[in-house]
Amino acid sequence: MKTSGKTVLRILFQLLALFRHNDRMLEYANEELPLRSELLSADQMEQHGKTLAGAHQLSTESTPDLLLARLAENEVVLIEVSDLLTAVVRASRRIAPAGEWLLDNFYLIEEQIRTAKRHLPRGYSRELPRLAHGPSAGLPRVYDIALEAISHGDGWVDPESLNRFVAAYQKVTALKLGELWAIPIMLRLALIENLRRVAARIAVGTMDRDLADSWAEQMMEVTEKDPKSLILVIADMARSNPPISSSFVAELARRLQGQSPALAMPLNWIEQRLAESGLTIEQLVQSETQIQAADQVSISNSIGSLRFLGAMDWREFVETMSVVDQKLREDPEGVYPKMDFATRDRYRHAVERIAKASPLSEIEVARKAIQLAHEGAARNDDDNRSAHVGFYLIDKGLPQLERAAEMRLATAGAMQRIGRRFPLPLYLGAIVLLTAVFTVGVLANAHTGNLHVWIRTLIAILVVLCASHLAVALVNWLATLLATPHLLPRMDFSGGIPSQCGTLVAVPTMLTSAQ
Repeated sequence: MKTSGKTVLRILFQLLALFRHNDRMLEYANEELPLRSELLSADQMEQHGKTLAGAHQLSTESTPDLLLARLAENEVVLIEVSDLLTAVVRASRRIAPAGEWLLDNFYLIEEQIRTAKRHLPRGYSRELPRLAHGPSAGLPRVYDIALEAISHGDGWVDPESLNRFVAAYQKVTALKLGELWAIPIMLRLALIENLRRVAARIAVGTMDRDLADSWAEQMMEVTEKDPKSLILVIADMARSNPPISSSFVAELARRLQGQSPALAMPLNWIEQRLAESGLTIEQLVQSETQIQAADQVSISNSIGSLRFLGAMDWREFVETMSVVDQKLREDPEGVYPKMDFATRDRYRHAVERIAKASPLSEIEVARKAIQLAHEGAARNDDDNRSAHVGFYLIDKGLPQLERAAEMRLATAGAMQRIGRRFPLPLYLGAIVLLTAVFTVGVLANAHTGNLHVWIRTLIAILVVLCASHLAVALVNWLATLLATPHLLPRMDFSGGIPSQCGTLVAVPTMLTSAQ
């Protein structure tokens, strides 16, 4: 169904009226400036990382999760601006180049918002260390790192600068493993935040230009029909107290300059208003050109960075940046570096789990594990598994590492440890207990007082058999829920099988003929 031009203009004016009376949008544009700080090279970002790490102070207080609420607010603002720009385009009105970029790539922005919601479950950011002071107080430390990376690149994320920035930060303060894994989602949130801030400026600029167009059309129409009444229109504009912004002035000057000599009157009035602040029309026109160019660069960089986030190998980034991984690579047996990614990641998460319940940091827990592995290698046992760091992270040496790390086990953790140490007694004990409960429950409610002893004994045996089957089924079901399977540690042979790991496979074959 086609929409008439009048209908489109009516919708446009309704949206513009809504936005003009939306103080929240004006506040966003005026107070929340784009993430646009001094552009820094890779060398400068490295130095800035050290400075930032020294300035960050962590908070021990529990604060609400602010990132999800901010993401939802950003989504609302971006959709409102998209609707406004769409209506402007349908009305054949001109929009800024940054607005065109925003509309052309809005499908990508919506997709990235959905991805951010999926990767940022409720309560996730509360597990990350938070800042105590500064503009990002109460927000995760890694989010502020992402904001700094975005602002000093004007929305552009450069892999080399990011790597050197994070590596330099960790020379002063090591980031937790969870923080490293959170960097991609935090960069995505920071880019969406930047897009929202630039979009708010685009919306306000669009409203100001449309207001200037409206007054210019009235003045041009009056000049053609009744030039004497032009002064009344100028008076009406003066009484309305229009925003003397660069967008308004530049658009009004574009529409009126070079037209009828009578139209110089409103420009003279604008010139007088600007003179009170020491400005000229030419200065504001130049400023508007610079603002539009800067906004276009910010939008294009942010959208390009959103595409980059999906293409970068974040597994390699985390391993390269992780101080825990670097420490575990000191495995006395030299096995850890040769394992596949899933196994190495499991080892690192084991360190993270122990550190959460220990007074030691993750790197200190990793050092303890390496120390125990060196002690195991020094014993020269026939079984050299104790010389491998994984023996203390996921195998029988785990209790030793937990004691060395002064790990404080919660009730659930204590139960899991008992289950690992005594799996068979726990399994059989649960079956016997449930069988006894079911049997006593049935027999207590059975009316067998008038039956012979042997009949009652037979009934009891049948009840025990039935109850045991039910107990076994129930325990097995619970075991599948509580005792989750773990992948076996694996070596990485993607680059070829080493000579010392070669294996001869004999396949029995029956030869049925001489051929």
